[in-house]
Amino acid sequence: MVEFARSSQGTGAAQVISVGLLGPFSVAVNGRPTAPTAGRLRVLLAVMALSPGQAVTVDRLAAAAWGEEDRPHNVRRSVQTYIARLRSRFGATAIGSTADGYVLCAEPENVDSLRFLGILNRAGTAATAEEERALLSEALDLWRGEPLEGVPSARLRESEGPWLLERYLTALERRIDLDLAAGRHRELIVELSELAARYPLREPLWSRLLIALGRSGRRADALTRYETIRTRLSGELGVDPDPDLQRTYFELLAR
Repeated sequence: MVEFARSSQGTGAAQVISVGLLGPFSVAVNGRPTAPTAGRLRVLLAVMALSPGQAVTVDRLAAAAWGEEDRPHNVRRSVQTYIARLRSRFGATAIGSTADGYVLCAEPENVDSLRFLGILNRAGTAATAEEERALLSEALDLWRGEPLEGVPSARLRESEGPWLLERYLTALERRIDLDLAAGRHRELIVELSELAARYPLREPLWSRLLIALGRSGRRADALTRYETIRTRLSGELGVDPDPDLQRTYFELLAR
């Protein structure tokens, strides 16, 4: 969420505006949903929310909102018009201006994607496994779905979505490793089965699923799952399982 406050006209009361990026795009004022209906308003707000407190150039805003082929004749004036509409909704001080762009007036820790990354950094320096797991869970809880859902900009989703999703999956796999080390094998089987179905070519998830099944006494089931992912990789990508997944398989056979 991106949060910033302004005074309501004539009342002095503060309004808090929140923007959700790690999942379906959402905007709320004082907790009440009020997302911009126009697609380009959502795109411009999302682009600025990804770099709060930093100037985002008109060119970058236009590239996300219109692409390279559909740009308006007067790009600066068109962006200016949409920024004016955002200011009319959220307040003139919510978005600042620079010589060549615009700035969302928010602190980085108030952007859910940046807060997610910040928590991951803290988890990486945690003193204990319990502390690391708690921080990882806190970071993962920020996710409500695929990043930038509902933001109609293929360029933005292609440039920001994949690496955010990769960080999410890496953090999730680390949290699962901590659970496996703590002996929570049976508890993980349902979660890992659902994750393997959601990301069917994500080999680290399959490897962890095999481990959880094997340690829960379900060796035959684990070997069957390995054959499932091996066949899928061969049929869809024309490759063999990666060394880690193969190692897990051979350890199951050895046991």
